[in-house]
Amino acid sequence: MHHSITPERPDTVDAMTLIDELQTYLESFYAPEHRHGFSVQQLIDAGVNFYVLRVDGTAAGCIGLLCLADYAEIKRMYVRPTYRGNKLGVRLLEYVQSVAQARSIPLLRLETGIHQPEANARYESFGFHLIPAFGPYQDDGVSLCYEKKVPPIA
Repeated sequence: MHHSITPERPDTVDAMTLIDELQTYLESFYAPEHRHGFSVQQLIDAGVNFYVLRVDGTAAGCIGLLCLADYAEIKRMYVRPTYRGNKLGVRLLEYVQSVAQARSIPLLRLETGIHQPEANARYESFGFHLIPAFGPYQDDGVSLCYEKKVPPIA
């Protein structure tokens, strides 16, 4: 199984398909007021760096990185169900961490929810820890916010 991760505009067919699948998945768990994911247009307007992971040429996952002055926020991370269990989520996290390292961004942050225990376990095993709500997020009983220090380039 050969995988690659490449920068891609979020309005390409593969990227939009992955984002739509993620949105449908999240709609099964969360009410609209508890879904904070950016739309394709919001990703573009905010200048989110977007990446698509392909396995043997097929789009299998995606991740976005919103780079701010003090931290970078992970947006729209998703791995298709048929590809889960192959550590592709770790590959996506490693990739955006390397982007943050190259840009000397000291922290990675993300917002997720209480109904995604597998994803939350993945974040924690990658070194993320729970933090209070940050940026536009509120402590609403459904959102979970995480942070990880980005190790310097060795």
